[in-house]
Amino acid sequence: MSKTIELIYDFVSPNAYLVWYPLKAMAEKHGAVLQITPAFLGGMHKLTGNAPPFIRDAEVKGKNEYAMLEMNRFIAKHNLEKFQMNPHFPFNSITLLRMLMSIENEQRAALIDAMLPPIWEQQLDVSDKDAVGKILTEAGFDAANLFANTQDPAVKQQLMDNTENAVRRGAFGIPTFYVDGEMFFGKERLGQIEAMLAG
Repeated sequence: MSKTIELIYDFVSPNAYLVWYPLKAMAEKHGAVLQITPAFLGGMHKLTGNAPPFIRDAEVKGKNEYAMLEMNRFIAKHNLEKFQMNPHFPFNSITLLRMLMSIENEQRAALIDAMLPPIWEQQLDVSDKDAVGKILTEAGFDAANLFANTQDPAVKQQLMDNTENAVRRGAFGIPTFYVDGEMFFGKERLGQIEAMLAG
């Protein structure tokens, strides 16, 4: 029986971009199912008292510089050199998350695949509705329908519930993963997840 990797996900996290491609490859290698659970990172931070590391650690001498060193090592290891910090970061990801929330899990990976390169390689302004719509249409989605879904009260509520449930389960940031009920946080945990899948 195949294992499931649940990914708590928000487009706004650069680490969610960096982990996405190696995570997909690892899931495929081990025949694992990838379950994507959209959650609003800003809401998670508010509920937990957490903050983005570059803000939280700004006064700690050397810590952000070391974090950048580790990020560059990860980028090199996984051939993610197309990554560019988005100049609009931290951007409002609510619309994209509601779109993701409104479709079945089987379609969510395709939507993430469509949006990540424009956001984290081509520096897309996600508030540009026309640009986002064009990207979605070219990826085979009904962009007008997805935008309409973002105003559905049930979709809005489900995203809020997901965010609160993630925090209730112990999550405080993104990317967070669950395998067999066990939590892992951060792109650096991929090796531990793979060991669990292999075992």
